[in-house]
Formats: sequence, structure tokens, C-alpha cells
Amino acid sequence: MRNRVVVRAGTTLAGVVLGALLGAVELAFLVASSIALIPIVAAPRSRPRVVSFGHRCARQLTRLEQRRLARFHDIRDLGPYSDRAAFQYIARRWPIGMLGGFVLLLLLLGLVVAGSMVSAWLVGGDWAFIENGGGVSLLSLAAVSLPGLILLYLNVMGIIGVPVLDARLARRYLAPSTEELLARRVSELTLSRAEVVEVVNDERRRIERDLHDGVQQRLVALGLLLSRARRTKDPVRAAELVRQAHEASEQALDDLREVAWRVYPTVLDQLGLRDVIAVLADRSSIPVSLYYDLPARPPVAVETVAYFVVSEAVTNAAKHSGADKLEISLTQSAGQVVVRVTDNGRGGADPGGRGLSGLAGRVAAGDGLFTVDSPAGGPTTVKAELPCG
Repeated sequence: MRNRVVVRAGTTLAGVVLGALLGAVELAFLVASSIALIPIVAAPRSRPRVVSFGHRCARQLTRLEQRRLARFHDIRDLGPYSDRAAFQYIARRWPIGMLGGFVLLLLLLGLVVAGSMVSAWLVGGDWAFIENGGGVSLLSLAAVSLPGLILLYLNVMGIIGVPVLDARLARRYLAPSTEELLARRVSELTLSRAEVVEVVNDERRRIERDLHDGVQQRLVALGLLLSRARRTKDPVRAAELVRQAHEASEQALDDLREVAWRVYPTVLDQLGLRDVIAVLADRSSIPVSLYYDLPARPPVAVETVAYFVVSEAVTNAAKHSGADKLEISLTQSAGQVVVRVTDNGRGGADPGGRGLSGLAGRVAAGDGLFTVDSPAGGPTTVKAELPCG
């Protein structure tokens, strides 16, 4: 805990130092921009080009500020923003940088003075508060310590407050407005709806194909066997045909159960996600290592999506990856169920393929985040983050 506080304090201090340096650069940029606008009075036609160049420079400075805020102050919810908004942000941000630099300068000055006084007291050197020719007395040191501690407290509060001002200004000019957030959300929902419709259509086509190529063929074979058993005059031959028909009916029933399981495993409602994933792991042709660490059972919608992510990822790995090892993990972090399936195969999976794009649509419909990392040579990692709050 103590190490974490020290690291956090050091990170904040480094962010304020860098912010002070950027504040000086921003001030110089604004001065240069103001000087560059003077010739526009004589050549008004050049105004759009000069303004456009200034906005582009402001955007570059704003990107540096974004990186600083994300790296040192953990402020990440910024953008997109226009060039004009970036220029307005830079025009108002430099005083905060100068304030941070002033606070740091006071802190440095206070530390230097305190160090000098302590050193003079310890070694009895010449100092402004010499008493009886013997250096700084303990009483003088104590008298100066009180305002020094007050100054130190103000410096610390200033270092803490500068990032707060930075965050407020950045969110005012660089974060999207409520209208923009609503428009973006409507766009995301429209896209998710289209993806869900496409996923449903794909599922229907797959079910039709499974029924036609699997169950229907079994039933046709069963009918032929029973027809031959009816026509034969040999009781032994008829009994053999009936036995084969019975086996064919069992195979057709197994195929039908497989199709129903792939559409939606009803045992998911009864047993829960953990047991169903364990069944998938047992049925996999590739050895599977399963890690399940969910403190409570997720909502049904989250369980369903998580099941299909694991099922599709395991199926793809068995068909295409050439892997000999699979790792499945389900964990919970920050109110999200994180599903991760990793294989040690050849890699090169196409996220735009029908199976993975269908999974992306399922996850997006639940406001989740779906990613596929599959470099050439492997490994392949399929990851879904599903909100379950």
C-alpha cells in the first residue's frame, strides 16, 4: 500500500513537471501565432492558411497533452474533438501549466532553504540567524519550521490541485458533449442492431444446413432401412435391418440434440455457465485448461454470450488452428465478465470471418468489447469483455 502511494505521488509530480514544460511551449506557440496573424492585415487572403496551420499545430500539442494526462493522471475519456476545440484548449491551458511550474518552483525553493538551515544548524556555519557566533540555534530553526510546514502543505495541495484543473479544462474542451455522446450511442445501437440481424440470419442458415446435411440424411436412411425390412421375406434379414434402423434413429437423435445444443443449451439455465463450459472442454478434441473465477453467477444474457464465445472459439481452434493446447479463462474485473480463449496454433485468424464477426455482433449487442489477437505463427487469443453490472 505504501509503495503504491509513493508511486502514485511520483507519477503525479512527474505529470505536473511535464505539464509545466508544455505550458511554456504552449505560451510560446500562442505568442508566435499572434505574431503570425499580424501580416494578415496586409494580405487577408492568407488568413485561412495561417489559421489552418495554427489549428494543426494546436492539435499536435493537444495530442501531447492527451498522452500526458493519460499516462500520468489517468484521464483517458477525451476526444474526438475539432481543430478549433484543440486551439481553444491550448489557449486556455497554458496558465495551468505556468501555475504548476510556479508551485514546483516554490517547492524547490522551500526545500533548498530548509536544507540550508538544517545544514547550518548541524555544522554551525555562517547564516542569517546566527546567535552568539554559534550558527543557527534550535529555537530559530523551530521558529522558521512553522511557516515552512505551512508552505510545504500549500505546495502539496497545489501539486494535487493542478491535475484537477487540468482534467476539468480537458473534459470541457476535448470530451464529447452530451449531444455527441447520444448521437454516437444511436449510431452504435443502429450498427449493433444490423449486426444482430445478420447474426440471427447466419444462425438460421447454419441450423438449416445442419438439419439438411445431418438429421435429414439420417432420417432418409432410417426410412430406407424400414422400407427394406418391410419388403424382405427373410426374418433374419428383417431383424438385421430393424437393428440398423434402430441405430440410425439413435444417431439421428444425437444429431438433433447436437443441433439443439448449438442453438441454445437448455442445461445452461439449469446447471450454469461453469458446468456448461466444463462440458465444452470435455467434448473438445484439443486438450483444454479451464480457469473459472466468477464470484457469482452472471445474468442469463451474459452467460449466453459467454457460452457462444467459448463455443465458437473452441470450434474454430479445432477446425483451423492446428493447436494442441487450449486455455479458457473466465474472470470478473471492474464489473465485467472477461472471457478469454487462447490456443497455441498457427495463428492468422481473420476477425472479419463469418464466425468471428458473428461473435463480435453478439458481444456488441450486449454493450461488450470483442477483440481477436492472432499474429502469424500464433498464438490466437479471443477475448470478450461483457458488462454484468
